[in-house]
Amino acid sequence: MKMIVGLGNPGRKYENTKHNVGFMTVDRLAERQGATFKSNPFQAEVADFFVNGEKILLVKPQTFMNESGRAVGPLMTYFGIEKEELVVVYDDLDLALGKLRLRQKGSAGGHNGMKSIISHLGHQEFDRIKIGIGRPQPKMTVVNHVLSSFNKEELPLLEDSLQRAVAACEFIVETGDFTGAMNRFNG
Repeated sequence: MKMIVGLGNPGRKYENTKHNVGFMTVDRLAERQGATFKSNPFQAEVADFFVNGEKILLVKPQTFMNESGRAVGPLMTYFGIEKEELVVVYDDLDLALGKLRLRQKGSAGGHNGMKSIISHLGHQEFDRIKIGIGRPQPKMTVVNHVLSSFNKEELPLLEDSLQRAVAACEFIVETGDFTGAMNRFNG
């Protein structure tokens, strides 16, 4: 079994914001796989599908970004997910819009959703897909930047990065080869 977690904030207000590219990725993956998200007692929406007989869980924590670990930790325990079976998809300020960075482990890098997951899991040794959203414009706060929507000029780059993030997720669940995914999709 594998679990792909897309990070974001629940609710229409945040739907198309930069902080929600993780949600956007797993939504697209679910749509491609014909999977439907349903609420569950673990403060998350979960969808599932099968690849080569293996169950794949797609997760959107509903705890708001800064408390993502409150959903991810209990779900991993309940489903018996090992750290090698977890992939987290989220936004990264330090990557230019349109860039992807796949990593096998590492710190939270200042990302509060990742800080929460690392805190709840007690380790940082899990796979992640970072989607670049770029740095804020001068005089714009980080909070305002991540909670802002993409403008018309940014949409083509967003679309490209989301397509590649979905393709990376599909490659990972089909092959089980995260290193191969890093070689193929980083950039």
